[in-house]
Amino acid sequence: MAFILSFIIAVIVAAVVLMIVSRLNLGLSVANFTSALIAALVIAVVAAVVNWLLGALGLGLGGGLLGIIINLIVAAVVLMISDRFVAGMTVSGFGGAFVAAIAIAVVNWLVTWLLGQLGLVV
Repeated sequence: MAFILSFIIAVIVAAVVLMIVSRLNLGLSVANFTSALIAALVIAVVAAVVNWLLGALGLGLGGGLLGIIINLIVAAVVLMISDRFVAGMTVSGFGGAFVAAIAIAVVNWLVTWLLGQLGLVV
């Protein structure tokens, strides 16, 4: 039961992050909160598949600056793939996806930090 609740909270937080980044006009737009929820679920599934494929091919994402860059590139590709499956989400090419991936990482970190400060665990 706790896992399901944690998953639901994580998806809602991810949808809120997508809505925030969408409003910043950085290469990603989401029509409404329902589209953001669906996009958050699709992004999670696509990211899991892409990361599994990279792991199966022996291409670990690594750490350090190179790992961060690779993670952002993978996140941008995931956004571009997810764009094809979510009707209310639009990504403006790879450049827009890359900038949106950076913004999502920063906003997600801020939201997670804030929830942690409020005593809410995500």
